[in-house]
This record gives sequence, C-alpha cells and structure tokens, in this order.
Amino acid sequence: MAIIEAAREWGPGGTRSLTVWTACFLPACRAAWTSHLIDTKPKLNDTTPIAENPDLDAPLDEPRLVAEHGQAARVAALAERILVSMGFRLVRVKILAGQGMTVQIMAERPDGTLTIDQCEEIHDALSPALDVEDVISQAYRLEISSAGIDRPLVRASDFRRALGMEARVELSRPHESGRKRFRGAIVGVEGEGLDGVLTLERKDAGPDEDKAPKIRLRDLDEAKLVLTEELIRESLRAAKALAKGAGEEEDEDSSPEELTPPARGPGRFGAGANRPPKGKKPKPVMPAGIRAQFKKK
Repeated sequence: MAIIEAAREWGPGGTRSLTVWTACFLPACRAAWTSHLIDTKPKLNDTTPIAENPDLDAPLDEPRLVAEHGQAARVAALAERILVSMGFRLVRVKILAGQGMTVQIMAERPDGTLTIDQCEEIHDALSPALDVEDVISQAYRLEISSAGIDRPLVRASDFRRALGMEARVELSRPHESGRKRFRGAIVGVEGEGLDGVLTLERKDAGPDEDKAPKIRLRDLDEAKLVLTEELIRESLRAAKALAKGAGEEEDEDSSPEELTPPARGPGRFGAGANRPPKGKKPKPVMPAGIRAQFKKK
C-alpha cells in the first residue's frame, strides 16, 4: 500500500523547480508526492533569464560539451530524448547519495528560460518514463529545475549568451599553460561545439601568465557562471524585458523600492511637543504607597 503525502521546500536561488519524492514499497508499487519550489529572491516572475543576451536562441539539438558517467549517463540519455521531443534541452543530470538518493535534472528552453508550469510538464513526462525503463531501482527523490542564475555552461551557446559575465572553468586535461582551473570574464567564443575556442579575461593572472587564455571547449570538464552583482542586475534587466514583452507592467527601476520611514512626532524637545509651562515641573506619578520625597532625619 502506498502512502501519498505533501511537503514544501525552498530551492536554490534563481531556480524554478519541482520536487518529486518517489518511494519504493514493492517493485510494482511506487508512490510520489510533489511540491513546487518557489524562490523569492530575486523575484523574476516565473522565468529565470540567465544571460546578458536573452534573445539569443540556440538550436534545440545543439550538442552538449560535457557528459555524465555511470547511472547519471543512463538517466541523461533517457531524459534528453524526451526533453527534445517536448521542445526543451537538457542542461545537466546529477545523482546525489546523501540522505536517500536525489536525482537532479536541469532543463531549459532554447532561449535559456524555464517556467514553473514547464517544470511540472517535464516531471509528468519524465517520472513515468524513469519508472518504466527502471533506470533507478531504489527509492529516489526527483528534482526538476531550471539552470538558475549562476548556471552551468554546457554548450557553446551558453558561453555566447553570457558574454561579459564572469565564469569558473575547469578542464579535463591541463591547458598549455599547465593550469586546469580558470576564472575570468567571457570575452569571446569562436567555432561551434567541441571545435569551439573560449577566450577568458583573467584578473588574477600573474605577471608571467596569459591574461586572455584561449581554451578549447573539447577539454571542458565543468564551467559555471559566478554569482556577482553584475550578473544579478543583468538577470533582473532581462526579466524586465520579458515582462514587457508579455504585456506586464513593470517599474522602470528594477532595484527594490526604498521604504519610506514612518512619520515621527516632534519628540520631547521639538517645537510643538506637549511641555509644561516654564517654572512648573510636572508632578511625577508614583504607584500607591510609594513616597517620592527624601526621608527627613
């Protein structure tokens, strides 16, 4: 017998996600409960634009530059096939084995956005497919989410959409300089797919190091945007543009409104305060049975 319950949780900043708990009681008996994960800071309506150029659409079948391994690779192969048929792209699959197994699937539209309703739509398609294919045989927790603001960069179009933004890049094999980890602003991407070349502008380069290294995307192991104030401002600006395109009214200033301090009275010493006439001091009010005078000896 399966028991269905409900829970509410908070997702990581910038994400739009749907969490599904799947409990295995018998091989043919699985129950799942769902809860929407709604992040409130920053508020980006129900989409999460992640780039300086949100209007840059990319091909739906653009290959990824990184690949999962083991069980995550089997989940990714199934998820990617279903997502493409629905008009979405797979970003990343991660399987975490902390307190129970968690399967994290990031997806997006070709323009890099994803809504909460689309998270639910993806879940409704992937959840039964994972059960039928029996990719994971034990109890697991399924998380469907957008890539978030500080998103992973897994395609050449991701780097182009994030031009000017700061990113962390880790390589599977050392660069010609001997380094495997880089951090810097994305200043250019040449070529397509695994043949592409990424150029970063490093601020932490030493006097004898290349300040604008060229990195082959073929050697990419992992890349991710760095959450900076500039990235948040660009994301808010992109959200505002999307809202205007959808006919929604937005304030011209995307920064939070300044709170107006409450009106205060004149205080004890202000002009207009209720003060007794000069020379007359108000008689202190004391509780019954207590004398205010000094004791006479």
